[in-house]
Amino acid sequence: MNFNDFNLHPDIMEGVNALGYKEPTPIQAKAIPAAMQGCDIVGLAQTGTGKTAAFALPILQKLMQGKRGHVRALIMSPTRELAEQTNSVINQLGKKAGIRSIAVYGGVNISQQIYNLRNRAEIVVACPGRLLDHIWRSTVDLTHIEILVIDEADRMLDMGFLPNIKSILDCIMQKRQTLLFSATMPKEIRRLTEDILTEPVYIQVGETAPIETVSHALYPVKQHLKTALLMEILYLIQKETVIVFTRTKHRAEKVSEELKKAGFKAASLHGNLSQFRRQSALDGLRRGSIKVLVATDIASRGIDILSITHVINYDIPECADDYTHRIGRTGRINNNGDAWTLVTAADSGMIRDIEKILKSPIERKTIEGFDYTVTGPVSDKPRYQRKPEGNNARTAGQVAGRELRNKKFNNRRNAVAKAA
Repeated sequence: MNFNDFNLHPDIMEGVNALGYKEPTPIQAKAIPAAMQGCDIVGLAQTGTGKTAAFALPILQKLMQGKRGHVRALIMSPTRELAEQTNSVINQLGKKAGIRSIAVYGGVNISQQIYNLRNRAEIVVACPGRLLDHIWRSTVDLTHIEILVIDEADRMLDMGFLPNIKSILDCIMQKRQTLLFSATMPKEIRRLTEDILTEPVYIQVGETAPIETVSHALYPVKQHLKTALLMEILYLIQKETVIVFTRTKHRAEKVSEELKKAGFKAASLHGNLSQFRRQSALDGLRRGSIKVLVATDIASRGIDILSITHVINYDIPECADDYTHRIGRTGRINNNGDAWTLVTAADSGMIRDIEKILKSPIERKTIEGFDYTVTGPVSDKPRYQRKPEGNNARTAGQVAGRELRNKKFNNRRNAVAKAA
């Protein structure tokens, strides 16, 4: 089976070919025909399986017919990053067709969004909170909505967006087609599907488990040696693109700074950053100017960057489902990836839960030559003085410049001391 079998409009097929899509993934093969027939859909599939195109292509196909120039499709996303990613894919697929999609989320100036909404946008990809702002301001018109998509519904629930979603649904009174996609089906989401969908087609692809293209390993280590071990691992996988997950915003920032001091091209991604900094970090990861992204779980869904080769859990996640979503950032669309987790003795319970999902024990590994016996606490200064090679290297000029600045500083300090 290939995408020609869907009989998509030639302009949409140009977008499909431009993105290099060849054969549909299982969720696409099952969801696209049902959606194009106008059915409501509940799609259950793990992360990284191509769900975005599974609803984007039917939307574009439908919008090629009927009156243009109105917002006719609404996609609700849990995070800014996922909204931007979805919006980017839709605009690429619909470029030749001339169908405009815009992303709407908080943390940025609302004026530009208002302008874009008034400028003949036909698809809106929105986070619930900011969409409600536009509804209350009467700056978005939902009276022409024909297709509604709720993406990552279980994540919406986790983030407390369910009341906002219900408020938005109360504002869409006309008959519509509704597509709901989720990795899991908690009882609250099941009730939501019963309330808002009409005789939906249920599509489930595989189980809610980490994808098979990812290999797993545990690295036992004491808490105070985690950063040193992380650096040692990164030295061993130089030139690869890595996401490092932490539990807290503070730790993401701290680890990122320590990696940068050690010469790695690193950046952080967490909820305290401005949208500009968050987008800059993601753009840098896509371009390759950033090789290590240290992130909280804000990035565990919606970051679709095929070049990510490794996910490293600096902190083990709080639940087994979060492990699935984190490691889904690598090994995407049949690429191979590695998921490595730094674990302490306190993590044994969560390790058992993760191994139940994987249905097999996870291999324990150690790094040869690493000193696991050092007692804490250790300083923030990197333990390893050698510099990363290749893309992560400091140039000889940078090193020499720093040494010269230190020498000048010490000379000035000694002169002041003598004068005193």
